[in-house]
Amino acid sequence: MSGTWVVFEGGDGVGKTTQIDLLAAWLRSHMPDVVVTREPGGTPLGVELRAAVMHGDHVAPRAEALLYAADRAHHIHAVVRPALERGAVVVQDRYLDSSIVYQGGARGLGDEVERISMWATEGLLPHLTVVLDMAPTGDRLERDLDRVERETAAHAAQIRAGFLALAERAPARYAVVDAARPVDVVAADVRAAVERLL
Repeated sequence: MSGTWVVFEGGDGVGKTTQIDLLAAWLRSHMPDVVVTREPGGTPLGVELRAAVMHGDHVAPRAEALLYAADRAHHIHAVVRPALERGAVVVQDRYLDSSIVYQGGARGLGDEVERISMWATEGLLPHLTVVLDMAPTGDRLERDLDRVERETAAHAAQIRAGFLALAERAPARYAVVDAARPVDVVAADVRAAVERLL
């Protein structure tokens, strides 16, 4: 595969959407094929799964993990792998690290979540994972939250620690960026990390 794949991770409210939009705009000014996508919700099936998991009634933790894995398998097959094979740059909001941290850690399902996700994706890993890191604050957690965000808000510190632990495990594949600074400063650090990759 000749393309480049950058994934953004981090706790709720750290500014992933803003930074993805800024990076995508910068990339599009330099290259012809940039795909922006997300999990869950990067395909029509993913949109339905996202609505069911994030805005529906309570979902049992194991069922939730399996629904995310199903979305991930389809998303890789339908969106990510074809884009990478044609040489595109893929910029993605969340991937398997989110399942490892949220379902595996905060929901207590353990290492099985990572194994399920690796099986679902045939072991495909991004070239770079940008972890937007910020200490949890009360005001971030008081905004209008979906079901998943409400249930994991109490675990915000644990979630942050989970992402940092994954980055420590494979530092060559991660860029941890302090997201508590002004948006343009964060964006500059993100661009620098992506430029090194490209």
